[in-house]
Amino acid sequence: MATRTLALACLLVLAGCTTPLDPTAGTPTAVPADGPVSTAGTTPTASTPTDRPPTATPSANPWGDEPIVVAVRNEGSRDRDFAALVREATAFWEEGSRYLGFDVEYEVRPDAEDPDLIVAFTDEIPDCGDVSDAVGCAPLLTDSRQVDRPETAWVKTDLSDESTVLVTEHELGHTLGLTHDDPPRDVMRARSVLYTEPQPNATERAFPWADADFTVRVDAANASDPAGARSQVDHALTYYEDDPPGMPTNLTFERTDADAEVLIRFGPTADCRASSGSCIGTYGTDPDGDGAIETYTRVEITLVGLDTEAVGWHVGYWLAHAFGAEEDEEKPPPFRDASGRDRRSAWWA
Repeated sequence: MATRTLALACLLVLAGCTTPLDPTAGTPTAVPADGPVSTAGTTPTASTPTDRPPTATPSANPWGDEPIVVAVRNEGSRDRDFAALVREATAFWEEGSRYLGFDVEYEVRPDAEDPDLIVAFTDEIPDCGDVSDAVGCAPLLTDSRQVDRPETAWVKTDLSDESTVLVTEHELGHTLGLTHDDPPRDVMRARSVLYTEPQPNATERAFPWADADFTVRVDAANASDPAGARSQVDHALTYYEDDPPGMPTNLTFERTDADAEVLIRFGPTADCRASSGSCIGTYGTDPDGDGAIETYTRVEITLVGLDTEAVGWHVGYWLAHAFGAEEDEEKPPPFRDASGRDRRSAWWA
């Protein structure tokens, strides 16, 4: 997190809190050459750095000895009870004088006409120094001469209740003189794991990707017939570029030898040990922290022990899965109840 000294009276500093460190999750899914599916998942973790001495000076409350009157403004598009969350955040600092070196008292009056401080909830954080992806922003106040009532602290509207309280505590800490190097580190550090309000999971979305343009890497080194395997993959990709029924339209695929959103590889892996068949690993972000992916960012299709003529069908089957058709009845016709002969036919024609 960076801060910038602005050319204002008293050298006001804006301190922002950056965007959520979105946890990522991956889910491997497998299907034999002619068989069923199983799934498994992973859970992300986060760590807390060690506390460091405070910056705030004892008996140097920049707001003085009177209660700080806090107004709450909802300037965003969500209808939420932000006042209750602000009260929770102010209570934290009222009980946290050990971090500040002085006592502080708040009076949260959401509609106060002449407040000392406004906590404004907004869909987009205004300019916050050189921080472009902030979820919160507030002035860093270390001296009473810096306070120009009413001061404003901004917090994004789309965070979960717990993360909203954390960001509000963080920004209030700045208005009390604390920097990102000060304790409590779980509140004041520049980056934290934050979660949004609940969002639809990838499995609940019609199209679980940010856009319809994909990079594709084919690692055919372990294929029995690399040239034939690549040709089969091309048939599957062309099939989807031609807008098959029930699938998203205007899909595009760019072949690459670098990292790609779609990786197609051959041979068993730790997550795909089938003697004959295929697997998919889906990876993406979990911004609401519910343990499920909300948006895919990458898929890996692994083909094991397949004859070349079946490669295209297995790739096409898993692409339908990745594009939102997880159930077989939702997939295009070639991937519903296909026999072994069907899988080795020119199904894309």
